[in-house]
Amino acid sequence: MFELISSGGWLMVPIILCSVISVAIIIERLWTLKKDSVAPADLVIDIEHLLEQHQLTDDRLEELEHSSYLGRILVAGLSFSNQAPADIRRSIEEAGRHVVHELGKYLNALGTIAAITPLLGLLGTVIGMIKVFAAITAVGVGNPQILAGGISEALITTAAGLSVGIPSLMFHRYFKGKINELTVDMEQHALRLLNLMQGSQKP
Repeated sequence: MFELISSGGWLMVPIILCSVISVAIIIERLWTLKKDSVAPADLVIDIEHLLEQHQLTDDRLEELEHSSYLGRILVAGLSFSNQAPADIRRSIEEAGRHVVHELGKYLNALGTIAAITPLLGLLGTVIGMIKVFAAITAVGVGNPQILAGGISEALITTAAGLSVGIPSLMFHRYFKGKINELTVDMEQHALRLLNLMQGSQKP
């Protein structure tokens, strides 16, 4: 493996570094974007029961806020429960924007890796072919071993760049879709809580 990497030239170093960062981001986002930890399905029901039993204390609000991303959004609305519906909605929307931003953390880096690693591989291809033509100019085509070194470097870097770029792009698209799905789900939960709070405010 080390010989394969070394034969790919110095461009293998940034490609390998990108692969390590990509794997770390993918593992971290897979763990963070689990639906149960982002938007628990029964959270609004639990809050409804607490409201009915008048047990929604400051300690419970703090517990809910740290329990999940959805909890943070809902607590933002519950904190303004005595305010006008427009103020409650504004607080929920602001908290939602912050949460969506956090859900997309590191995705720009993953998208950048998906874009640049094939280009690094292409650059390795160009450098390898330059070495091939330089060798042809210097010694002609009589020494296939010299020519094979440049061609090998070109192919290895191209394959390495694509091997990192393709999975990174796939996971980047997957995470984008996952975040959109979670965002819609959290909006529905927040709307349900808003309707619940407005109903409880009616005389």
